[in-house]
Amino acid sequence: MNVSRAAKTRTLTRPRHNRMIAGVCAGLGQRFGLGAGTVRLLFVLSCLLPGPQFIAYLILWAVMPSE
Repeated sequence: MNVSRAAKTRTLTRPRHNRMIAGVCAGLGQRFGLGAGTVRLLFVLSCLLPGPQFIAYLILWAVMPSE
């Protein structure tokens, strides 16, 4: 196993590729080993529930570094 690749997949960054809006869902999917589409679907479904999902997305957009 390549150590640099393993370390890269464990960091929380917004990738330059596979972005739709800001790359937050793609970065979360990359970090947790899920597909970007799966994370996007989960995010959209979570928006049907009450809570601060949109605010959390904006905070992650501001905090997560870009690749």
